[in-house]
Amino acid sequence: MSATPPDDSSPSLTRRGFLQSALAAAAATKTPAALAEAAAQAPAAAPPAPIPRAPAQAVRLNINGKDHQLQLEPRVTLLDALREYIGMTGAKKGCDRGQCGACTVLVNGRRINSCLTLAVMHEGDAITTIEGIAQGDNLSALQAAFIEHDAFQCGYCTPGQICSATACISELRAGTASAVSANVAKAPALSDDEIRERMSGNICRCGAYPNIVIAIRQVASKPA
Repeated sequence: MSATPPDDSSPSLTRRGFLQSALAAAAATKTPAALAEAAAQAPAAAPPAPIPRAPAQAVRLNINGKDHQLQLEPRVTLLDALREYIGMTGAKKGCDRGQCGACTVLVNGRRINSCLTLAVMHEGDAITTIEGIAQGDNLSALQAAFIEHDAFQCGYCTPGQICSATACISELRAGTASAVSANVAKAPALSDDEIRERMSGNICRCGAYPNIVIAIRQVASKPA
């Protein structure tokens, strides 16, 4: 009976194979350190070149009935023009994305988020900020109602709230429908739902919404 031949399917460990495996493992562990050392010794990459500024251009803005002649880069927002170039800091930079309403101003009687529009786009427009809502030292009826009903707490959102509420009352008096108006063919009824819908673009992080609605309803219910 012949002897069974040895099974050569599994590799046998030899001294040469062991040494080769050990050297490969050692080289693998040293590679990250060597790469890091080489990266540290390499010259630093040059910083990216700054984005060139667009040349400033003359812009005339009519704000609260007064003309302001400015030299503005075309990319300057209306909000930054008001705050940084003219010094009217009533409009606040809350989110800078048009989501909170703190920067609301009126342009030709319509409310807009001044952080989302460029100043150069409004040459010749009539711009009204919170500084122009009052008549001199006399508060507007809406401003007085906000004080009477304690419609603010920290006050950061209040300028945008009052500008937006001014337009809201004008819309109601003009009979402009909203998303909650029962019949868009008829003048909307003065209701809390109408006020809340029209003021939904203005966030009050202090949560003074009930008093804001009361103040707006009081003024809107009176003749213009």
